[in-house]
Amino acid sequence: MATVHGSSASGSGSTNSQQVAQQKIKFIPLSYNPHNSQSSATHLILTLFPDWEVKDLGFVRFTDGITNTLLKCVNSTKDQDKDAVLLRAYGRDTSILIDRERECTSHALLSSYGLAPALLARFNNGLLYRYVAGDVCTVNDLSERAIYLAVANRLGEWHGVLPVDHGHQPRDDSLLDPLAAPIPITENNLWGVMQRWVGALPNGIPAQAARKQELLGELRFLSEESGLKGMDGGVGLIFGHCDLLNGNVIILPERKEEGERNGAVAGSKSVHFIDYEYVLPTLPRLIRSTWVLTVGVMGYRYGTPCERAFDIANHFSEWGGFECDYNLLPTRSVRREFIRAYLKSFHAHNRGGRSCAKVPEEEEEALMGEVDSFRGLPGFYWGIWALIQETISQIDFDYAAYAEVRLREYFAWKKAFLGGEKGGLRETRWAEE
Repeated sequence: MATVHGSSASGSGSTNSQQVAQQKIKFIPLSYNPHNSQSSATHLILTLFPDWEVKDLGFVRFTDGITNTLLKCVNSTKDQDKDAVLLRAYGRDTSILIDRERECTSHALLSSYGLAPALLARFNNGLLYRYVAGDVCTVNDLSERAIYLAVANRLGEWHGVLPVDHGHQPRDDSLLDPLAAPIPITENNLWGVMQRWVGALPNGIPAQAARKQELLGELRFLSEESGLKGMDGGVGLIFGHCDLLNGNVIILPERKEEGERNGAVAGSKSVHFIDYEYVLPTLPRLIRSTWVLTVGVMGYRYGTPCERAFDIANHFSEWGGFECDYNLLPTRSVRREFIRAYLKSFHAHNRGGRSCAKVPEEEEEALMGEVDSFRGLPGFYWGIWALIQETISQIDFDYAAYAEVRLREYFAWKKAFLGGEKGGLRETRWAEE
């Protein structure tokens, strides 16, 4: 759940994947050192751009994120935005949570479709990519009509245009707790990720072991009994972002000359999504040498293993921010307007899709129901994530308290799902018209 200011794609629109053969990404065999930030960042930038001068460099640190270190590097002799570079250094031990090879593949794929900034280089513990000016969305911005409709338009584009592989890719999960296997470990999707996360939870003391077994039982319930797994509205799994909190939504400068785009009129808001750590495509073949990593884009299968209702419900859950202010969550009427705009965009961008001037009411109602069903899963997802972060992160954030808040969301949903009364502010707010 990392955030950064103002990074966006250099282009809009979609690129046919068959037109993209390969993207060569430079690999720099150096590391960023948070204890020697300026020097190590400078060394990385000058390795990427050897003609730049140390005296011309400047760095801006972003502090919103709770996973990674994020620095904007500018050269005083060049354009402060167009030529700027974003340095993102991974948090300690976050490979437990995030497949960094897969993240790089995701970024390259998104860039080929004009949905991510150009990836310039990798280094031992991070990435360097282009920065494009924009305003990071605030928690309060998410509830502004122009912004949430822009998010809906962009999310519909993501889900509609990006290629998906519905197959499975085997991977080595031999180090996982063998008990954490309620689903096949070959599944590289939302459910497989949660399985691996539960398997990675600490169990060194009795309280930790008991919590782990409790959450393993909840994962079995979710994947085997709840009916959520595979609730895809007949469209299959989509290429989800899986982390659309406010800081990962960038409000782009208005471009009135562009006219209509993504269903929005000239002068209206447009947004871009950043940070692709939790985007989960299946892995293509990666060829890594000392200086160059070649990521094949054509000829390999990609997939986004999550149900679209999860991506939407997860975004709605982030309207409350890290403070989890449930008074800010979208009401039913706002969710309906969002979903209507989303579906219109999804149909406009879907491969071989159709124009959809008016979304059929039955389709709108069906997706509303799916999102409603998924409303508790983000609490479970980020709850187990936070329990792991509590043990590995060096960032000053109360992950333990955050985990308990998010898991309470899940259990409140489960109680209502099983026929109990809806209790708590979150469930009450969600039910408001």
